[in-house]
Amino acid sequence: MSDQVSDSVSDQAVWERVLTVHARVERELATALQRRHGIGLSEYRALENLSASPDSELRMQELADRIGLNQSSVTRLVDRLKGAGYAFKDLCPSDKRGVYAVITAEGRSRYEDARGTYADVLSGTLDTLGAEPELAATVASLRAGGEDGGVR
Repeated sequence: MSDQVSDSVSDQAVWERVLTVHARVERELATALQRRHGIGLSEYRALENLSASPDSELRMQELADRIGLNQSSVTRLVDRLKGAGYAFKDLCPSDKRGVYAVITAEGRSRYEDARGTYADVLSGTLDTLGAEPELAATVASLRAGGEDGGVR
């Protein structure tokens, strides 16, 4: 086998392990957030980004980019947050075509309540996965990358 093919196979194996870790972490986070706080993972991430924004608002496209959704999906997401009282839409005063998602006090409170759950479940799931021999090195690499700010 050539070195290039060997590297490709190795890269694919590494990527498969990363995807396995990602899928399992996402599933655990989604389940815990829904059960304990009544919000989905995308809702949590939207509230997190809105909460961290200096003006408690983001353009819809910027929010979509930050949480990895397309424009249509983020519109539905913000509509769900609006229905729950966690956010609302606002027009940009200088550009009436610009639409912002804005977090409400209730949304900020829901995010604050869910933050600890997110952190605990994330750490616990990574601990569990890190104890599995086939995933230990992948989890260790991900955590090592986070030490220099490379992983949020």
